[in-house]
Amino acid sequence: MNRRVGLLIATAALGAVLSVVPALAAPTGEVVVIPIHGTIDEGMAHLVDRAITAAEADHAQAIVLDVDTFGGLVSAATEIRDRVLGTSVPSDAYVSGRAWSAGALVTLSAQHITMAPGASIGAAEPIPTTIKTVSALRGEFSATANVRHRNATLAAAMVDANVAAPAYKSAGAILTLTAAQAQRAGIADAVAPQRDLALAQWHLDPAHVVTPDYTLGERLVRFATDPTVSGLLLSIGFLGLLIEMQTLYLVAGIIGVGAFALFFGTHMYAGFSDGLVIALAIAGIAGVLLELHVFPGHGVSGIIGLLALVSAIVLAFGIPFVFVAVQSLAIAIVLTVVIFWFVARWFPQNAFIKRIAFTGVQGPDYVAAPNRTDLIGHAGIATSYLRPAGVAAIDGQRIDVLTEGDFVAAGSPVVVTRVEGARIFVRPGV
Repeated sequence: MNRRVGLLIATAALGAVLSVVPALAAPTGEVVVIPIHGTIDEGMAHLVDRAITAAEADHAQAIVLDVDTFGGLVSAATEIRDRVLGTSVPSDAYVSGRAWSAGALVTLSAQHITMAPGASIGAAEPIPTTIKTVSALRGEFSATANVRHRNATLAAAMVDANVAAPAYKSAGAILTLTAAQAQRAGIADAVAPQRDLALAQWHLDPAHVVTPDYTLGERLVRFATDPTVSGLLLSIGFLGLLIEMQTLYLVAGIIGVGAFALFFGTHMYAGFSDGLVIALAIAGIAGVLLELHVFPGHGVSGIIGLLALVSAIVLAFGIPFVFVAVQSLAIAIVLTVVIFWFVARWFPQNAFIKRIAFTGVQGPDYVAAPNRTDLIGHAGIATSYLRPAGVAAIDGQRIDVLTEGDFVAAGSPVVVTRVEGARIFVRPGV
């Protein structure tokens, strides 16, 4: 009897446990939509990792990549791709605009792909286009397509112009597919004009959508690495150094160094910069400040520092974004020239130039001779012999004058021809 009672109790307990476990493991119904918008960088990779980790912990129903990007860092895209492939949460991608370059790799990592009618995917040729980089990225695209049972040849053709895909591109061109072409080729599963319709196709409830947001640090990084904002930061940095040259008060220099620190720090956090770039930037700023405050007038440290700083700025954007670097530098140069022109009117005396130039000091016992250019063309009378130096009366004033070497008798008319500092030259008049 006791055995039967014990068996019944054990069976009931096991049944209770088995009924609870599925409830705990069942999806909560949340659909985590991750925005893949703008440049793909380390800040975005951090967001994707956080969102997928939370989705796994909450047993979310699915993660959805909402893609609209021109591309970005391949390193960040591979991190996102690996994270999507490695999760047990079902993954879908909706291409609302463009899935170009690194964005194409991120999109191909999803289990299902739906595209908006005007969307496109592809154009993933790496920069620089070397044999090594093309081969590596082509393999990454092909492997990702194979994992998701898509056409690996077409995925490779998005990277390598030498891969043949005559039905979709001409020879020697990089593959970019429209939504209709992608669906016909099996790259995309469907076309839907809105994301909610795509969710319905995947049997997901739009009412349960949650969208993770960037942290303050990630938002700051993505904001500061925008080409326009980067140009503004560079302008502040350059202006700080130029105004420091005008004033030598250190205040403008500190502001300029702070702007450069924010520029390079955010680019490093976003994955665009590395230790070499930061070292070049520090060396460049140090060289310019040494020229201003320690070795004024030598020029060597200033020139080397400026070259190092410009090199660091270009490298900070990454080789694939050389044109973005040029754009930001152009913004910085234009703004710097315009604003510094106004600043120079407020601080007309250049403290740096005064520091390296010889300037005589006029004490209480010395008064510099006035510059009498106002006398040029005026006539007068020689009151002494001019041999060639002498005295003449001009405009009622007794003035020491010189001739060009001619002898002029006293009482003769003379005319002022030129003035050089304290020397006033005359010639015989009529």
